[in-house]
Amino acid sequence: MPFAVLIPARLASTRLPDKPLADIAGLPMVVRVAQRALQSGAARVVVAADDARIVAACEAHGIQVLLTRKDHPSGSDRLAEACQLLGLADEEIVVNVQGDEPLIDPALIDAVARTLAAHPDAAMSTAAHAIHSLEDFLNPNVVKTVLDAQGNALYFSRAPIPWWRDGFAKGTPGALPPAPAPLRHIGIYGYRTGFVRRFPGLPPAPIEATEALEQLRALWHGHRIAVHVSTHAPGPGIDTPEDLERVRALFTAA
Repeated sequence: MPFAVLIPARLASTRLPDKPLADIAGLPMVVRVAQRALQSGAARVVVAADDARIVAACEAHGIQVLLTRKDHPSGSDRLAEACQLLGLADEEIVVNVQGDEPLIDPALIDAVARTLAAHPDAAMSTAAHAIHSLEDFLNPNVVKTVLDAQGNALYFSRAPIPWWRDGFAKGTPGALPPAPAPLRHIGIYGYRTGFVRRFPGLPPAPIEATEALEQLRALWHGHRIAVHVSTHAPGPGIDTPEDLERVRALFTAA
């Protein structure tokens, strides 16, 4: 099952300036991400950059890279341009790996691609893992999802879903909902290329704006999102200087 990995990389970041170029054990972050993706079964790994400095950093380390427009409002728009520049056919599968995930598991990338291939009725795929902490379940920064019987997402929310009515009504705040365990969404996506091209043109959904979750636009417009349930949590991503220092320490200790 051939598929490509695309890594959108935007230089501007309010919390961590020049984030894709941040040094991690001697290599730029975006290069670290691409190197992990190259360990997957992807036929090609391409960085979609918005700045010549990212292009130069990738080329210096043998990473395929495209220069895309600076004015894209989201990573999905950058992804669509990259698919167009690469001339990918509508039926091809691409996996969108975030450019701030230098510890991404290559096996997770493969699983997301396989999940989409196994669900021909789905336009997208993504991943999730079980939540075992009540703190995470109640945390609005932890995105949750619930699935149907075929493993497709019914909804994504920052709220604790599914809500265990009887458990919380009995005043047991230390309890999580009974089996199956609630699921934490992992921010990795597989797409059919034709849908990538159409997605930026879909009108934003009211629920997307309310939850601040772009994937709800696909559900709102009737597209299915197949979900791979991983047995373990992904490695930490990088959003802040503190996150960067934690990941640097992990690379140093390895």
